Amino acid sequence: MTVLAATLATIKHYCAYQERCHSEVRHKLLELGCYGEELEEAIGILIEENFLNEERFAVAFAGGKFRMQSWGKVKIRQHLKQKQVSEYCINKGLNSIDDKDYYDKLLALFEKKSQSLGTERNPWRKRQKIAAYLLQKGFESDLIQQVWNSDESM
Repeated sequence: MTVLAATLATIKHYCAYQERCHSEVRHKLLELGCYGEELEEAIGILIEENFLNEERFAVAFAGGKFRMQSWGKVKIRQHLKQKQVSEYCINKGLNSIDDKDYYDKLLALFEKKSQSLGTERNPWRKRQKIAAYLLQKGFESDLIQQVWNSDESM
């Protein structure tokens, strides 16, 4: 068995375990001692055999981070860019998140944070803390403002 064949078996298992982006696979191949043309050939085989699909990765990553960690689209976009995912795939991933679910998640986080700050007497300070929390989670400031305005009208 050649070095490439052994490396391919290992990297196929790595890709089958969970969705991976090209940069993660490239890094793993380098760790396994696969360089140059061998590395490019391995990546080509993985794409050809559908072990590696960046669009599928972006959709899975965006959906998972949104559902499991309550991340907003800004934070998801930043992390996908860090992973060197193409803009097209990033947009596909973000568009896979349902707008109503997204707004409902933002509203739920807003309510939860508002409840946890119940003892905060200064309304301006409370608003700052909630806004900072939601921005840190990666939600857009205009949506946060929209939620805030809808809360005030109730």
